[in-house]
Amino acid sequence: MSEERNEYTPEINEEHGEFSPELVELEDLETGEKHPFEILDALEVDGQEYIALVPAAEDPTGVLDDNCELVILKSNYISDDEVEYNTIEDDEEYERIGELFLQRLEEIFEGDDCDCDDCCDGGCDCCGHDHE
Repeated sequence: MSEERNEYTPEINEEHGEFSPELVELEDLETGEKHPFEILDALEVDGQEYIALVPAAEDPTGVLDDNCELVILKSNYISDDEVEYNTIEDDEEYERIGELFLQRLEEIFEGDDCDCDDCCDGGCDCCGHDHE
């Protein structure tokens, strides 16, 4: 298995320094209802692209709480500017890709709780994080 790391970067509003999430609308094929989701990350494994999403929240402070539902889908490019997202049918593939996303998301959000800049400019291991 080869994992190619895509550097997925959400948009930042330069004028206000605010985070601007990338949203996609997914349709529930059983009910026909459309639901907004926020893309957290994307990666490519063995030539197949996958995305990790969470339901879009009206209150951005609650987006990554413990009750958040992580959705992992395969990207299927229909054309250069049109992509279709599909569920992963194979349980083993889903578990493998899910584990990769969980590791990556932990890495991405790990530093968010670090207060080392307040006490020692990040030159220590007081919070247990690797600052290299």
